[in-house]
Amino acid sequence: MTGMSGSESPDERLRVVVVGAGAMGGEWLRMLARSAHAEPVGVVDLDVDLATRTVSSIGLADAVVGSSLADVVKRSGARAVINVTVPQAHRVVNEEAMRSGLPVLCEKPLAPTVSEALRQVALADLTGGLLMASQSRRYFRHLAAFRDAAAQLGALGAVHAQFFHEDHEPGFREQMAHPLLVDMSVHHFDMLRYLTVDEPVSVRCDSWNPPWSWFAGDAAATATFDLASGARFVYSGSRCTPGLQTSWNADWHVYGEAGAAHWDGDHLVQADAAGVAVEVGESSEGIEGALEEFVGALATGNTPQNEVRTNVMTLAMVEGAIRSSERGGDRVVLADLLEESLAQAIADERSGDVVEVLRSWPSAAEAIATPPWGTSPQSVPHASGGAR
Repeated sequence: MTGMSGSESPDERLRVVVVGAGAMGGEWLRMLARSAHAEPVGVVDLDVDLATRTVSSIGLADAVVGSSLADVVKRSGARAVINVTVPQAHRVVNEEAMRSGLPVLCEKPLAPTVSEALRQVALADLTGGLLMASQSRRYFRHLAAFRDAAAQLGALGAVHAQFFHEDHEPGFREQMAHPLLVDMSVHHFDMLRYLTVDEPVSVRCDSWNPPWSWFAGDAAATATFDLASGARFVYSGSRCTPGLQTSWNADWHVYGEAGAAHWDGDHLVQADAAGVAVEVGESSEGIEGALEEFVGALATGNTPQNEVRTNVMTLAMVEGAIRSSERGGDRVVLADLLEESLAQAIADERSGDVVEVLRSWPSAAEAIATPPWGTSPQSVPHASGGAR
């Protein structure tokens, strides 16, 4: 089985199987049902009754339903997989799909640890297939406008983001050890990497759980990242704050040599700098934007945002913050975390062919530096319609 290649028509709807029929799976299926870019031809879930009800409620009468990915792919003729399972199941589904020749668009977080993400990088190297993480919050028109304004501020001094929300989502999220950092901050950390090319170098973090919290794990945190230029990314967040809530996208300020810019996370973008104008373009947003980039990458061969290698550093920000919080706020160097994670990946991996790839890398940093999938990493369109 093979996915699309650059020689196939970009006008043809991509036939996809969605794995996971829960709340997020339903959201993806509703979007796909109206998409001009992809067609949902199958749904896989261990709970077949749930999958059947979800498909029926959306009106996808022709979609194949089952508990086996291989079986549903065979019966539906799917050419790609959208993985919307719980995070712990991501790697298993991704590996089955990619070893079958199917490209995968996987919900965030791609993996619970950097070491597991590196094992998936090795799998992508091995199969030559596309594995892309859906960091859907990159795809907002106003974020693109904010990024364009921030790029005109000259050298950065600091980037600040605040996220405060009252978030009731019964289920696995409320039982996570770090529901803020793993499930929400991953978006904001990734948005930082979209906002500026100034990559994070190290982090100090403190996390805790307020006494009134309904989460089992730490629902609040503060973190400061040192960026490569010497600037700082200062982050504060909570999932159990009942008053003065921010946008789900957080509230952002960028301070630079020539002035400052602000985005409220929704529709307000401001720039306080001479000659800097704010322009909001038109584009698809959220998961629809992620889908369009995935389909476009398969049609053109261009490397998309958040191809598995690129996404590893976002996960390193999350894991680095968690490590720091568990060590009393000590500084964690992300380059060290990457190399420790590679050693752990080699120790944990049980597939000999994947281990061989992992052992062949000079370092984790070099393995993720230049995505080998695709042909033109610099030409991938972002939400603003421009190039990265």
